[in-house]
Amino acid sequence: MLQHHPVEPPRDCPICPRLAAFRDVQRAAHPDWFNGPVPMFGDDQAWLAIVGLAPGLQGANRTGRPFTGDFAGVLLYETLLAFGLAQGRYEARPDDGLTLTGAAIVNAVRCLPPQNKPLPAEIHACREFLVPALAALPNLKVVIALGQIAHQSTVKAMGGKLPKARFGHGAEHVMPSGLILLDSYHCSRYNQNTRVLTPAMFESVFARALALRDGA
Repeated sequence: MLQHHPVEPPRDCPICPRLAAFRDVQRAAHPDWFNGPVPMFGDDQAWLAIVGLAPGLQGANRTGRPFTGDFAGVLLYETLLAFGLAQGRYEARPDDGLTLTGAAIVNAVRCLPPQNKPLPAEIHACREFLVPALAALPNLKVVIALGQIAHQSTVKAMGGKLPKARFGHGAEHVMPSGLILLDSYHCSRYNQNTRVLTPAMFESVFARALALRDGA
């Protein structure tokens, strides 16, 4: 997790009653799982932030680290390693020793939603944790949003306007602060299996992020 993490939701966060109730169900069913709001993970000096949707049941909800333990995490962490944004080996567990360098990962919604579908009110409520998470990165230059919901919440968290910042894979948006938001299709199993998102498409977004960091 971040060495100097921003405001994080408490383990028993009550803000979203539906998610809190679902969390209790998961704790009863899987008492050895993390089953709580998943904290931000990465380098507290990150220039790049990656915003996902929400924890997956078998992924972050189980392990407590974003994108760790599910199908989506394999492509994400392999890509971060390939671009020098991570060090070590990704072994799909939070104690694998993997660290991020220049990057941080946070979800727009911190708690597991039923059917992986948070309600608009839950996305809105959890933005109170997304805003300080991004603000806590003093060297932030570029944000990559994975999927349309993450895009929408990130635009709002960064003070932008959705009509002027429409989601599209590879789209670039200049936020009011001057930070750049890049969009990518989510690296979900469905998107990968249907070839909506290929590894080359995903890598192109990260290549662009590095170019933006370097002033290209």
